[in-house]
Amino acid sequence: MRVLFVCLGNICRSPTAEGVLRHQLREAGLAGRVQVASAGTGDWHVGKAPDTRTQRAALLRGYDLSAQRAQQAVAEHFSQYDLILAMDHGNLGNLERLRPGHATAELDLFLRRYDGAVDEVPDPYYGGEQGFERVLDLIERACEGLVREIRGRL
Repeated sequence: MRVLFVCLGNICRSPTAEGVLRHQLREAGLAGRVQVASAGTGDWHVGKAPDTRTQRAALLRGYDLSAQRAQQAVAEHFSQYDLILAMDHGNLGNLERLRPGHATAELDLFLRRYDGAVDEVPDPYYGGEQGFERVLDLIERACEGLVREIRGRL
């Protein structure tokens, strides 16, 4: 199975989700069976590491995001991934416009699919440190649901 997380710049929310899911898949014994990546709908951070605040918050919980580099979501991702999960409605709309007619990937809001209490992961970029903690809380809980789904699909 192949999963792609998508946010705006691919330096805060989606790399966090990528790192958390990779960690949870390792713990579940599924790491070798699932490909995980992240991307942004914008191109201004391509090639850059995740935001330092994102990395710091993640590292405090045991997730090392330092090797990740931002990439931009492209139409080809819809045939390269089975599941593409957007962090918010704006990026879901961007992905729907990018999606080719022959796309095979499922496209959904990450939290709508696995949490239900809220449907968007808020962008912490312009806020304080607590925003990065909130993002991790939401993503960790939603990734638990995603791991359950993946286990059922494999």
